[in-house]
Amino acid sequence: MMSMKTQLTLSIAVIIVSIFLFSAESKTLDPYKVLGVDRNASQREIQKAFHKLSLQYHPDKNKNKGAQEKFAEINNAYDILSDEDKRKNYDLYGDEKGAPGFDTGSSGDHGGYTYFTSGGPGQSGFSFRPGEWQNMGGQGGGSRSFSFSFGGPSSSKSSFGFGMDDIFSSFFGGDMSGGSQFGGFRSSGRSQPGGTRNPPKKIPAINAQVYRKEIADKGVTWLLLSHTSSSKGIQSYESVMMETVIPLEGALKVGSVNCETEASFCKKLGIYPRYAPRVFIYSYRLSEDGSLVEYNGVLDMKSLKAFCHEHLPRFSKRINLGHFDFDSFTVGGLPKVLLLSTKKDTPVIWRTLSGLYRKRFVFYDAQVHDISDPAVRQLGVDALPAVVGWLPNGEKHTIKTGISVKDLKSAIQELSSLLDRFEKLNKKGASAQSKKTDSESRDTRIPLLAGSNFDDICGEQTPVCIIGAFRSTKARGKLEKILLSVSQKSLSRRQNVASGLRDSISYALLDAAKQQSFLTAFNKSGFRSTDTFLLAYKPRKGKFATFSEEITAEEVEKFIGSVINGDVQFKKTRQKPVMK
Repeated sequence: MMSMKTQLTLSIAVIIVSIFLFSAESKTLDPYKVLGVDRNASQREIQKAFHKLSLQYHPDKNKNKGAQEKFAEINNAYDILSDEDKRKNYDLYGDEKGAPGFDTGSSGDHGGYTYFTSGGPGQSGFSFRPGEWQNMGGQGGGSRSFSFSFGGPSSSKSSFGFGMDDIFSSFFGGDMSGGSQFGGFRSSGRSQPGGTRNPPKKIPAINAQVYRKEIADKGVTWLLLSHTSSSKGIQSYESVMMETVIPLEGALKVGSVNCETEASFCKKLGIYPRYAPRVFIYSYRLSEDGSLVEYNGVLDMKSLKAFCHEHLPRFSKRINLGHFDFDSFTVGGLPKVLLLSTKKDTPVIWRTLSGLYRKRFVFYDAQVHDISDPAVRQLGVDALPAVVGWLPNGEKHTIKTGISVKDLKSAIQELSSLLDRFEKLNKKGASAQSKKTDSESRDTRIPLLAGSNFDDICGEQTPVCIIGAFRSTKARGKLEKILLSVSQKSLSRRQNVASGLRDSISYALLDAAKQQSFLTAFNKSGFRSTDTFLLAYKPRKGKFATFSEEITAEEVEKFIGSVINGDVQFKKTRQKPVMK
């Protein structure tokens, strides 16, 4: 029998443990009640509840008494329930740290905690040991890394309830399970069976120098997290961001800004966090140069992915192949590239490339049904999807047909290499053309417009007449040099030779000081305040457009290219211009 002393000792021990457990429980508010979720709530439900309440009680928005304390409670509750170890410890012992003296581990325990892996086929989720988040990633030591798995054959859903099939179906169409066909781009990528995890990924740190060299106005879309060491829920933000970015690798990059060490940089960009991290995307939707746009939606992969998709570059112009004027298409200062695919919308791959190469190519894309389309055959395309290119001199090249890739990243890499080669071809051709034109046209001059030659140069048989007006000898020399150079770059759209029609564009100089009455037909003041400017005049229609900004070869070339492409707005002349 147990002695009286032993019984007394056990009773005291039971009382002490009970007091400890009661004390620990009283210090911890029930996180489920704080967030208003059931004990069997999924991570997605917990995340939604957290974000709804954090927005409601955020001290920046809610100035009521107690809002800040409530906000802290919400963040503390989410910190417990978003971490599987803390949540299990709370469920078992009423304390997220676990009850001291109790061994909660098993064959996979670490320091008294149980950690969980994907568990085999059909399961997916995050896999962490305590402290592993901070130390994961090999040589990085203190690096902050992320490890996840997409599960086995029975389910391609990620831990946030949004599957890889959904991502690629939304972007390209098709079913990942059988190899997708997205506008002709075939994807053979799929999640690995048996819950095989991708290698850990580290969110790179971003500072002012990296931002300037790799992000600002580089044509690449970045997802950025701003935080401090005291920000609540950093791990959850990083997890969702990495799960969003990994399947979009090649189209989207990710970075993290610590606003404690980069305080001035964060304040300059307007991204400094307060109580919780903030998520931004470097978007080209609102500005061609790019700008930061904050994400204020629910923190889950599906919502964040849709937000990223919305803000990917859109520099490719959608055209109707059957009604497009290729005579005007094949002229201009930059080489042009056209994607032909069966997709209703511009594919993400092409949108990404249009951002990366936006200052080096003019991008177009068109939806076609199949290769039997007459417009497709006219371009000499024998398989879809296809990319066709035009050099500035109008020379057409079939860059690639029947494009087949395995994933987004490799697709962008493959097409980037094709565009690089086409650009080299363009530079080589431009160099040869420059040498040829320099040799053939040393004595060529841009004619000075006068009454005797006006009908020949800018008469009604000429669709567009580019007139360079000057008021000084120095300005004339500069204008003539620029117009001569531009006129030799094959910007002039050639008509059908068999028809016997002349070039559709002509060039001339005008002495504005001596031809003031001529200019008043376009402008009441006769452009008296401008030393040099360009007139694009359409004699048949009696319309004109002006360019009075800085006269450089590049800007003049852009203006004339826009005139020919129909991107410039013309207005009626005041009267028919007459030369002296």
